[in-house]
Amino acid sequence: MKVWDRFENFVSGRRAVVLAAGLLILSLLPLLLLGKYNVMCIDDYDYGRRVHDVFLATGSLGASVQEAWQQNMDFYRDWQGTYVSCFLMAMCPMNFRYGIAWVVPILMIGMFAASSFVLGRHVFVRWLGCEGRGASLCMLLLLFLFYQVIEAPFEGIYWYNGSVHYVLMQSVWFFLLALLSESVWTKKKGQAALCCAAAAVLSVIVGGGNLITCLQAEILMAALAGYVVWKKRDRIAYVMIPFLTGTAGFLVNILAPGNARRAGLDVDEGYGAVKAVILSFYHMAVFAIRWTPLFVILVWLALLPLLWKMAKASKRDFSQPLLVTAGAYCVLSAMFTPTLFAVGMAGLSRVDNIIQMTYYVTALLVTTYWLGYFSHRENAVDGSAAQAFGVFLERAGSRMSAVFLVLLLAVWVLTADKNTYTSLSALRSLVKGEAQTFYEEAMERHALYTDADLADVEVATYSAKPALFAFEDLSRDEGNWLNLAVANYYHKSSVKLAGGQRGAD
Repeated sequence: MKVWDRFENFVSGRRAVVLAAGLLILSLLPLLLLGKYNVMCIDDYDYGRRVHDVFLATGSLGASVQEAWQQNMDFYRDWQGTYVSCFLMAMCPMNFRYGIAWVVPILMIGMFAASSFVLGRHVFVRWLGCEGRGASLCMLLLLFLFYQVIEAPFEGIYWYNGSVHYVLMQSVWFFLLALLSESVWTKKKGQAALCCAAAAVLSVIVGGGNLITCLQAEILMAALAGYVVWKKRDRIAYVMIPFLTGTAGFLVNILAPGNARRAGLDVDEGYGAVKAVILSFYHMAVFAIRWTPLFVILVWLALLPLLWKMAKASKRDFSQPLLVTAGAYCVLSAMFTPTLFAVGMAGLSRVDNIIQMTYYVTALLVTTYWLGYFSHRENAVDGSAAQAFGVFLERAGSRMSAVFLVLLLAVWVLTADKNTYTSLSALRSLVKGEAQTFYEEAMERHALYTDADLADVEVATYSAKPALFAFEDLSRDEGNWLNLAVANYYHKSSVKLAGGQRGAD
């Protein structure tokens, strides 16, 4: 027992937060190191071509920005209304220096992890009344969990075009929501006004992003506006200003002429509005099961004693668990609606990443709310299940957390398929040399693409590729859309994949 007591004292309080942060950083290092071998791919070519041409011709960043905005306006008129995402996609870093794709995972992980941490901790502290250190510990472990089981690591970490449209925009929304909420809670009017002003700017940016994030923003800002009207009328302006600017941006987005033109060309048929909404609730349940494997359950079980302790110490009432749960489920389900309405399907991997993270954060917060409900009523009836459950969690305490964390680490490290968890997959690709070989061969392709004497380019098949770099490669058919995109980007007559294997006679 003395050894256990010493262990508990060592990992308690601030040390626990430091250890959780260390675990998260350790798990992210292989992903960031693998980013050194990242390359330009897929839609990066189509969206970046015009800016790339201008930069090659002028060497001017200012001229490149102007061209990106002009392309953005052309897209708004002819293809899609996402006026912020399209501009950012045109400004792909690889347009200016091909070998700089390593900044993409740094940007995407940095923004999404930071925004998720800030928002989650804010809700824990402000809305649930929990102490900050425990909230930080929960969010650090949640981020560790997410980046190990992220639905589509390539689309959410390494692919610039796909991640800037979804992950980056969702990150901006998370920061915006935290600012908006802080303007409601802070007692300092100057700080509230500053948060409101920043949120008003960010809401215009979010309004010009993907429709999944836009719809979520509209729902939650409307809900927050309803809350201040009911509870804090002196804060109405702080919420309504960002809500109105965001709604204006959202309307500019969905009313773009390009949306109608694209819909007329798109062969995919979506569901009607009512059916799309109904199916959204179904798909949320299906994906919630899919996104809750053993790894996730172990983290949840490890955090239960801490969540109980924080919720019990809170001074909040926790009186509406059913309403909170139903509201959370509705918001999560709404994230499936745009794709069901537009193309009649759910499960687009680059979209699923942001829904998955939102689900994990929401599930953790709703769990805490329910624990708060039970802990504040455990003495209402002697011998109740809530009382027994609370006594168990308090007695098990850190021992329960330690046991499940050890099991978690064992599952993580000892899994048979090293591609199951992203960090191990990235480490495997680095150790085996797959990443290095892939990058060398990608640079060989780039040398051919930039050879002014070659009009028709044939490239060899990659002999190695990291499992996390799950993107579509070129075809042997020079008329394939991706082949055409690469050919247009480098101004070649044709680009195609050569027949046979690399190095074959």
